[in-house]
Amino acid sequence: MKKIYFIIFLSLCMISFFQKVFAKIENKIVLKVENEIITTYEIRNKILRTLFFTNEEINQKNIDRLKRSSLESLIQLQLKEIELKKYNIKADQKIINNYLKSITSENIFDLEKKFEKNNLDFELFLNEIEVETRWQELIYNTFSKKIQFDESIINNDLANAIKNNSNIIEFNLSEIEILKDEKKSVNEIFTNLSNEIKQNGFETIAFKKSISSTKQKKGYLGWINSKSLSRQIFEIVNKMEVGDISIPIKVQNNILVLKLNDKRISKVEDINIQKLKERLINQKKNELFNLHSRSYLSKLRNTILIEYYEK
Repeated sequence: MKKIYFIIFLSLCMISFFQKVFAKIENKIVLKVENEIITTYEIRNKILRTLFFTNEEINQKNIDRLKRSSLESLIQLQLKEIELKKYNIKADQKIINNYLKSITSENIFDLEKKFEKNNLDFELFLNEIEVETRWQELIYNTFSKKIQFDESIINNDLANAIKNNSNIIEFNLSEIEILKDEKKSVNEIFTNLSNEIKQNGFETIAFKKSISSTKQKKGYLGWINSKSLSRQIFEIVNKMEVGDISIPIKVQNNILVLKLNDKRISKVEDINIQKLKERLINQKKNELFNLHSRSYLSKLRNTILIEYYEK
């Protein structure tokens, strides 16, 4: 009897092995980023994972719509991995677990089971999160000493607000940042994006298409003090009503679109000035870190060979 069980077990193992082998044979290389490859298997997982998280139907129309943004996301991931190999930066498991808990209602095991049920590769997902956390650490280590701005400007703004008894304006914002397609005008890109937002919602499109680090939070930026915004963005956001989507804003070679989720005006006497100052400084730093991150990635893209094998 034991021998029969062993033969059955061995047969099942062989079937599983050959299934994996055939899957690898069918898998095709789409492009190479330096010496790292991106395959149809990875693109498929990226697309289906996005549809899974946004609770959308898996059909050819949705798959085709996500191909370009998914491929671009994987290219950026490979660029980051290539650069990270030069440094001894380990992933912070605590940060990874906290992120996983934030998107799974504290049940990581349940998410893993859902991935398995939907034939999604959980290890690829974990690797992506790990790379992103290591990349953030690299950007911090590289640019933390270069992140300098004049705190006296913030101090003066706060002092004037207190002196004039001015109100403090804060905006609750979400963002979508996408690459500018040289073959299309900004207006054409924005029109297409606006139509997709109307059909599927801002948060869904942010998760699908945004190249910003906020995409994992469906584009959510949170409460931002008006004093920490650039003049260009403040003038745009200040004219918006709650629920409005901004006009396209050029950010280097990318296009930024903002959504105003909420707005609040507080009196100076009701605000802890020291905490407000700390928030403003952190917001300014994050803005500069994101700017350096985009610039760093852009330089990598210009120096690393990307070879396409098929369209």
